[in-house]
Amino acid sequence: MSGVDRPFPVTRGPLVFQPVKRRRCGACRSGPLALLVLEDGQPRCLDCADLGHLVFLPRGDSALTGRARQESGLSAVVVRFHRRRGRYERQGVLVEEGGLARAEARCLADAEARARRRERDAARRAAEDVRFVAAFAAEIRRLFPGCPEERARAVAGHAGLRGSGRVGRSAAGRALSEGAVTAAVRAAVRHGDTPYDRLLMAGVARREARSRVGGTVQAVLDGWATTADAASEAVEGAAGSGDPAYPGDSGDPGRTA
Repeated sequence: MSGVDRPFPVTRGPLVFQPVKRRRCGACRSGPLALLVLEDGQPRCLDCADLGHLVFLPRGDSALTGRARQESGLSAVVVRFHRRRGRYERQGVLVEEGGLARAEARCLADAEARARRRERDAARRAAEDVRFVAAFAAEIRRLFPGCPEERARAVAGHAGLRGSGRVGRSAAGRALSEGAVTAAVRAAVRHGDTPYDRLLMAGVARREARSRVGGTVQAVLDGWATTADAASEAVEGAAGSGDPAYPGDSGDPGRTA
């Protein structure tokens, strides 16, 4: 199924698609189309949709995009279907050429002021991130007092990286919920204290790899939930007791013990 057959995002004004598949205009038969509009379920080229006089402005400069749409009597949002994510994503806008020129002039006029504002915003976000990572690390230490302090800071920094999409940046993570914090620690242990990554590289399915290392991960978490000494003993015991989470002595990561 083509991306343009999926439910459409809600936008103000016309909606234009960058098609996933090769499409031709249902009216003039021109194509393949780089951009198209759907009318009654049929693709139309920009000329047939009366949008051919507009120019494309790629995404990336929110100030210019917003002002270009303000300065244009007619504009359209351009989207493309992202198959892996299963959703439409904005690629830019179509605006009037004169509107774009006026928007560019406005942006040039206050470029210095906007640059200073961006610097202030960046400094503010950096300070917020430092406080958040410190709070996340403190919560890790509260839930897992046996976790070394440096390790807790490293886990918090990784999970809370802005724009990463990791659990620390989720709503639950920002609220320092016990589930989110525990999930971040569990993931860090899985990748850092077990052969999980090597299993994946060897072609072991993710669920199977998680199952193999699950005992070791839980042993570390159980140890960290008490004291540092207990955590060390738990890890050593798990590593030396024939834990089925590890591959056999043959070194074949595709075999279970």
